[in-house]
Amino acid sequence: MYPPLIILSGPTSVGKTRLSLRLAKATGGEIISADSMQVYRGMDIGTAKITKEEMGDVPHHLIDCLDPKESFNVSLFKDLAEQAITDIRSRNRIPIVVGGTGFYIQALLKGITFSEEEEDGYRLQLEQKGLSEEGAAELFDELKRIDPDSAAAIPRQNLKRVIRALTFHHYHGYPISEHNRTEKEKEPKYNFAYFVLTTDRDTLYDNINRRVDQMMADGLLKEVKTLKEDGLQKTDVSMQGLGYKQLFAYLDGEITLPEAVTRIKTETRHFAKRQLTWFRREKDCIFFDKSIQNEDEILADMIRILKERRIIPLE
Repeated sequence: MYPPLIILSGPTSVGKTRLSLRLAKATGGEIISADSMQVYRGMDIGTAKITKEEMGDVPHHLIDCLDPKESFNVSLFKDLAEQAITDIRSRNRIPIVVGGTGFYIQALLKGITFSEEEEDGYRLQLEQKGLSEEGAAELFDELKRIDPDSAAAIPRQNLKRVIRALTFHHYHGYPISEHNRTEKEKEPKYNFAYFVLTTDRDTLYDNINRRVDQMMADGLLKEVKTLKEDGLQKTDVSMQGLGYKQLFAYLDGEITLPEAVTRIKTETRHFAKRQLTWFRREKDCIFFDKSIQNEDEILADMIRILKERRIIPLE
């Protein structure tokens, strides 16, 4: 028997946090965050990080693990998440992976391996070139030339992934998209249920807009100012997060504050759209639409499925 695993995902602002707490209490589970930004200490408002009070008696893992100056990536997430699963299972509890980073979830679920490229300065050269808009555009054009499949899948503005794909090709001589296809074909190594929470587009976009307004009211600008004063640079991985990147541009005098807020809302909506596209491509996802079912009904259906799959006890 493969070890049990519950996954609860979905686009940003859809309401995963509250449902995840109810699911954890109903199953005796502990939550592992699959969020690429909540892992950082001091980045609370912009990541919509759950508070200690909201957690209650439900243990959470992979939150507040790293300093914002450190880099976090899918390989490190997989390693830390597997350690957390071992820890949770040692107490006969159920691990529940919660978050909207589909690539992270896929890597964990299927045990995808990641090659380690040598550090001989090549990646640093690319990072330096990407500091200018012209250089970043040239890097993306190069990716389109050598790996059109990756270029179609990676947003132009996601410099981190563009550089990783170029670096992979440089060291291995073949596209990272080919590597990813091979890894994706692996069979899952867990007895799992992969739940995805959705809602209608208008509601989701309204949720996003209201969340951004609330973040600003709660002090997101002050949070970003503090991080900048602590030495964070706009090129740091942690500062590529939605909200942080745009407010960094405001603090650097590149745009006005209203423009920054508008960009946060627009780019978050675009991000949510890309998240949904990812989940719809995943064959194992079980979708629950909040515009059709209320939370009580969704939770009841989840529990039924978990029992049918013997992920949790029948009684």
